[in-house]
Amino acid sequence: MKNILLLSDTHSHIDDTILKYVNQADEVWHAGDIGNLVVTDTLKKLKPLRAVYGNIDDDKARMEFPLNNRFMCEGVAVWITHIGGYPGKYNANVREELAANPPKLFICGHSHILKVMFDKKNNLLHMNPGACGKSGFHQVRTMLRFVIDGDKIKDLEIIEIGKK
Repeated sequence: MKNILLLSDTHSHIDDTILKYVNQADEVWHAGDIGNLVVTDTLKKLKPLRAVYGNIDDDKARMEFPLNNRFMCEGVAVWITHIGGYPGKYNANVREELAANPPKLFICGHSHILKVMFDKKNNLLHMNPGACGKSGFHQVRTMLRFVIDGDKIKDLEIIEIGKK
């Protein structure tokens, strides 16, 4: 069983509120637009980190993190990318592979809009944690927390950090 903290779009921002939730997790997953690598270096000192780079990330982030991160967590196939879209509106760069080889859990960031929905067509769960940084149009900073237990994804929680 793994307790996962999912965040995205930090845009170089990390604070004690985020770190409080990091300390409660077994792993932290970051869906891109990291900004300064101080963010991921701080996270890695506390917990195992899986991350992808986003469209605002520089060459240092792109050398350290992939564009797409596909892996198994317990019995769940996971795919994290930054710009992925959502069911019915997937980005053209992922649409074909999602149909041919869908994960059980598809995660992206980029939109700054928290969204969790089941994709019946591809039989997968889509998650976007919104944005926990202070840059962007979002009004409330958000993250997601959930548990992966064997092949089950459960106990999903929305974490509202507050106004930016």
